[in-house]
Amino acid sequence: MISLTYVSTADPSLTSEHLLELLRSWRPVNASHDLTGMLLYSEGNVIQTLEGPEDSVDTMYDTIAADGRHHGVIVLHREEVAERAFPDWSMGFGRYDQAAGIDVDGVNGFLRESTEDPQSGSALRLLEIFRSTMR
Repeated sequence: MISLTYVSTADPSLTSEHLLELLRSWRPVNASHDLTGMLLYSEGNVIQTLEGPEDSVDTMYDTIAADGRHHGVIVLHREEVAERAFPDWSMGFGRYDQAAGIDVDGVNGFLRESTEDPQSGSALRLLEIFRSTMR
């Protein structure tokens, strides 16, 4: 199994509401390809970790990198892992009000809650850095 973490800048037209709509459609697609992970979004900045079979991760990453809604896509880390750090695919928002009042399965509070664990894997440490330095 592979874990791949990338960063990108979202197109300004990609609003929080649009991301929430996309989340509803992404979750079943990711599940059908045995992909899990987490996407964090804050003020146009994206960091995402994808986990799953190597071919599924690579295909999804190639699709994302070619998507015009992302700019400056950079792979930060790629590694083989024995188990998933994020067994359920979810999305976190930098400002709570971006997702407040919307009942969407998969929205998480990662950006508001500290989960610092010295034993955490590489992907989780990268997501923690994003959370601690986002503006």
